Amino acid sequence: MNVLITGGTGFIGSALCNHLHQEGHRLIVKTRHPELVDSRMTAVSDLSELPAKDSIDAVINLAGESIAGKRWSAAQKQKIVASRIKTTEELIRFLEGLESKPSVLISASAIGVYGVGVTDDSIDESCTGDASFSSCLCAQWEACAMRAEGLGIRTCILRIGIVIGPGGGALAKMIPPFKLGLGGRIGSGKQWMSWIHLRDLISIIDLCITDMCFQGPINCTAPNPVTNREFTHVLGQCLKRPSRLPMPSFLVKLLLGEMGSELLLAGKQVRPAKLESLGFSFQFERLEPALLNVI
Repeated sequence: MNVLITGGTGFIGSALCNHLHQEGHRLIVKTRHPELVDSRMTAVSDLSELPAKDSIDAVINLAGESIAGKRWSAAQKQKIVASRIKTTEELIRFLEGLESKPSVLISASAIGVYGVGVTDDSIDESCTGDASFSSCLCAQWEACAMRAEGLGIRTCILRIGIVIGPGGGALAKMIPPFKLGLGGRIGSGKQWMSWIHLRDLISIIDLCITDMCFQGPINCTAPNPVTNREFTHVLGQCLKRPSRLPMPSFLVKLLLGEMGSELLLAGKQVRPAKLESLGFSFQFERLEPALLNVI
């Protein structure tokens, strides 16, 4: 198939591109950094470089400024929003102009759409969010992508949890302090961490490309979420390092402000209800084997 990907040079995107290429698909990667794209793939810096008559079978939209890259100043929040909404709006306009529409648009979102309220209730795709920055950002991002349905394009929204995989993501930031014996729970440790192994996420995207049953919002999380206390304990065990040095809530808020409050001190127990109903088989259902696989 001819597959157009935005955000193909990031942590998830680069792994996905390698997988899809190995599966025999022809890839067009839209990126601000064409020089980073494998020479076996076509790289473009602007969608206008692609003729409207070109045949594209599937579109995967992963582009977006890292939400955890910097403290959330007003300028940084604007940059985070623009990197997602502007890219997705450009993509929708491009799809509108195509003579032959792709069969599917797969667009990234995040479990942050469910908000930051404290609860131990299980969250599925039917649940709503709140007025937090993360929730509003994801809701706006998803609404923009869902406009593709009006073009007759099957649309999948991937509400992605904490991705565990080699070479990047949250784990890459967590491992160094743990190796130094400086790891431990964050705040109370009671906040939920809904995670997924990178390999399972790629398998989900694979199915979204070809399986007509995959549509609308999809929680991309493993079926066994854990609390922050459990996550940090298991990570310490896997690294054979202590995990007894907690980071107090006040310090997280002092150092990271709103970003720390939403991304580190909050978290909900998100369940992959739609994936389970569709019979998706996870390679990594539990945290310890997932961490050991990466470490």
